[in-house]
Amino acid sequence: MATRTDLCNAIRALSMDAVQKANSGHPGAPMGMAEIAEVLWNHHLRHNPKNPKWADRDRFVLSNGHGSMLIYSLLHLTGYDLPMDEIKTFRQLHSKCAGHPEYSYAPGVETTTGPLGQGISNAVGFAMAEKLMATQFNKPGHDIVNHYTYCFLGDGCMMEGVSHEACALAGTWGLGKLIAFWDDNGISIDGHIEGWYTDDTPGRFKSYGWHVQSVDGHDSAAIDAAIKAAQKVTDKPSLICCKTIIGKGSPNKSGSHDCHGAALGDAEVAATRAAIGWNHAPFEIPADVYAGWDQKTKGAKTESDWNAKFDAYAKAFPAEAAEFKRRMAGDLPANWKASTDAMIKEVNEKAEGIATRKASQNAIGALAPVLPEFLGGSADLTGSNLTSCGSFKHVNGKEAGNYISYGVREFGMAAIMNGMTLHGGLLPFGGTFHQFSDYMRNGMRMAALMKQRVIYVLTHDSIGQGEDGPTHQPIETTSGLRFIPNMDVWRPGTSTETAVAWVCAVERKTGPSSLVLSRQNVAGMKHDDAQIANMRRGAYVVSDVAGAQVIVMGTGSELELAVKAGAELNAAGVKTRVVSMLSTNVFDRQDQAYKDSVLTKGVKRVAIEAGVTDFWRKYVGLDGAVVGIDTFGESAPGGVLMKHFGFTVENVVKTVKSIL
Repeated sequence: MATRTDLCNAIRALSMDAVQKANSGHPGAPMGMAEIAEVLWNHHLRHNPKNPKWADRDRFVLSNGHGSMLIYSLLHLTGYDLPMDEIKTFRQLHSKCAGHPEYSYAPGVETTTGPLGQGISNAVGFAMAEKLMATQFNKPGHDIVNHYTYCFLGDGCMMEGVSHEACALAGTWGLGKLIAFWDDNGISIDGHIEGWYTDDTPGRFKSYGWHVQSVDGHDSAAIDAAIKAAQKVTDKPSLICCKTIIGKGSPNKSGSHDCHGAALGDAEVAATRAAIGWNHAPFEIPADVYAGWDQKTKGAKTESDWNAKFDAYAKAFPAEAAEFKRRMAGDLPANWKASTDAMIKEVNEKAEGIATRKASQNAIGALAPVLPEFLGGSADLTGSNLTSCGSFKHVNGKEAGNYISYGVREFGMAAIMNGMTLHGGLLPFGGTFHQFSDYMRNGMRMAALMKQRVIYVLTHDSIGQGEDGPTHQPIETTSGLRFIPNMDVWRPGTSTETAVAWVCAVERKTGPSSLVLSRQNVAGMKHDDAQIANMRRGAYVVSDVAGAQVIVMGTGSELELAVKAGAELNAAGVKTRVVSMLSTNVFDRQDQAYKDSVLTKGVKRVAIEAGVTDFWRKYVGLDGAVVGIDTFGESAPGGVLMKHFGFTVENVVKTVKSIL
């Protein structure tokens, strides 16, 4: 029968063997955290290797994702569908064992953790989602949502600013089901960290409102006791500070940065085998070690017990049970299409000349009663983003609700929302000024990479923002978001376009959406049914004439300018088609026939957007023109700035005539 030491050494052996074979990777963290991992995964984590997606499983996040061979070893050893052949292809093309844990590659990986600090921030989102879902669905005697979120994190995660943002909010929320393990090994890539990291980490987390313990990270009994103590603290998240030796077992490289981010080398691998008493060939795991790790039987019973609990819940509360299943599956309500069609029709009939941020708030107010999974929020700009509505109730972790004040924590908000949507059952959106999406960008990129449905409400979208000046006026920001693969960016120019953009963002299950919205009013405009249908395709013809000589395309608040310029050009005998380009990302996915019907080949084009011009060259070509802005803005009223930077009918007409 394998001993606990044998089980831990299996992690060390698999990790150093896989990294050595790839000649790339980070063996030190898995070797140093082996005891912590064994205690958690073998004795506390509620999971079923044969069904990695069952609803009430505990969530596990490896925030120090460079140590990915730790989670791959655990998944393989406990019985997930991750065979040894995959371990052997670590870091190779199309391997399930990518260099960092990638969501949807290896079964059991809950989130993509590449950039440090985002994993722990995702974990906060998981725990917040668990708390919210428990509040919404649990009934007396029926706790169908009752699981923990466990997270491993390293010194690098502690240094990254996003972890400060998320962990502070976790303390405010009192997330008693969040338990984090800090791998306190004192080493990062550059060496011993005392030259650049001397924080009182336990003190910092205590000040956040966390329950904090410190243990020897190689003492299994102490780790077990700390986990049990953390589980008893129900009103605070817990941090277990685990003092470890990086690369433990390596006789010549442990405790140094030499084993942090590079293979040990054949000689040191052999020396480590001898030092830890692992007398087995590379990638060879004895049967008794597999037996000691196997969680398939235990996991199946754990899920079966929960299924029985859910069946009882379904008999007592059939409507709630059906709603829970729908939301966890990510499906939309049965009345979704009828409700949203009616909303869009009503908005179009009114054709209000309001700011698109206000049109967005109206859409949120209409969608919220249809979508109980809707979870709004803002990074301390609710009154400016207009992200709240009458049916939303603020929540701070101590009472039920569906609107979150994230505080001035844009990056934390983005990473937390990723964790929420990965958890399932919630559809989060968060707002900030568009310019501050730069703070969020890495979290937004991760949502796109993981194909998660997260919605960003980004207001004050251009120099039209006005008096706050160039620090608050996006110039390159919209185009920058458009360049993120799998990110849909919508910049609507009317109330109806805004409503359609919201509906499309909610319906999209394969990635995030950014709604880029104006502070200033836009023109009231009524659209016909064909135009409304074509809004979903990202671009459509607003007005047309036979034999058009030029296509003028506008987006956002500049759509009104395009329409007015088009009218003046047509009156002057210049045949002009006006096109609304409310989402270039969506338009680019359309079939060629539709794209050609909107942007006819051979017809010269002018684009208008209060942003950088280079992006639009793909649409206007070298013989077209762009009315845009390639400098920073100024501090002045928005209307004054628009005129100052050439966003006038006169300048658009002049630009069009210059290319004909």
